[in-house]
Amino acid sequence: MTIGLLKEPQGENRVALLPDSVKALIALKANITVQTTAGDLAFASDSDYQATGAIIANRDVVLACDVIVSINPPTDQEIAELKPNQVMLCAFQPLTNRDLVERLMEGGITSFSMDNIPRTTRAQAMDVLSSMATVAGYKAVLMAASHSPRFFPMFMTAAGSIIPSKVLVLGAGVAGLQAIATARRLGAVVEAFDVRAAAEEEVKSLGAKFIKVEGAKDESTAGGYAVEQTDEYKAKQQALVQEHAAKANIIITTAQIPGRRAPILITDETIQKMPKGSVIVDLAASTGGNCEGTEDNKIIQRHGVSIIGDSNLASTLPMDASKMYGKNILNFLKLIIDAEGNLNLNFEDDIVANTCVTHAKEVMSERIKNILFQPENA
Repeated sequence: MTIGLLKEPQGENRVALLPDSVKALIALKANITVQTTAGDLAFASDSDYQATGAIIANRDVVLACDVIVSINPPTDQEIAELKPNQVMLCAFQPLTNRDLVERLMEGGITSFSMDNIPRTTRAQAMDVLSSMATVAGYKAVLMAASHSPRFFPMFMTAAGSIIPSKVLVLGAGVAGLQAIATARRLGAVVEAFDVRAAAEEEVKSLGAKFIKVEGAKDESTAGGYAVEQTDEYKAKQQALVQEHAAKANIIITTAQIPGRRAPILITDETIQKMPKGSVIVDLAASTGGNCEGTEDNKIIQRHGVSIIGDSNLASTLPMDASKMYGKNILNFLKLIIDAEGNLNLNFEDDIVANTCVTHAKEVMSERIKNILFQPENA
């Protein structure tokens, strides 16, 4: 079996597999072909890949491999030229790309979307969303600090005392918890909010104050993902968030719902009440943003507040982000490679079944079926 590693499109610095992960796959008896300069922006040269036993080739050769691995999907034209039964692993974002899912299905492509890995204990080692959220949460705080006109920690100096910055983190998932931990390391006073009751203990363990809104909908049946809340809860949430946001110097927002527009947590009215010079980093920018007025991949000024929309912060730390992503890919590939290095698709395995978007011209993931292909969405 040949596994092909694609170079990512312009603007993406990561690569799906670093040489260490390629070496591990070759040890599993797979043959690896790497597109020329695929790892350059993640500081992995062609010679580094060749030293592991990989072959360096052009993009057309990689796209002819049995299994194709990348972070971002190939172009529509490239997908249309793939042969039936070829296997592709990348982050298809299938819940917001129904047309792409249908093209994969019509082409007979076996596709696995790494952003559709189930949120289970067994699948943690393959969870690219969590890995990349760790990077984003960390970098979001550093970005906020670099744009803030204030120190994060408290200082006692001969020139007077400097009070610490107040940081508010909205959403205490993986990105939010990493943001909390990073802000605390920098010496800020940190508060956090999350609709999930289970997040309270984690937030407090990191030294932050948990903002609790009573009446949240039970999320225990959502498989580890956020759920849509009632209008009554949203109103209570909005009032409390606005109260705390009005006192914050830094806000990091991370709240997203799969297949839905991100909920608006910070309104224009809230922004007007924030201290001048405050910074908001909106990690939900790609799905509309948690902040009113957020624009993806832009920094805008509103009422004296900087609003940073960036949905690809992981790309700004390409070495470690690629290392984490590649380890996730490696762990997943181990599920579909047999002892002889051949492809072995076991759809009895819940991780394989739920990560698979399309196979044999059918949609395989029940989650994707339920969200995209119910009669009301047809």
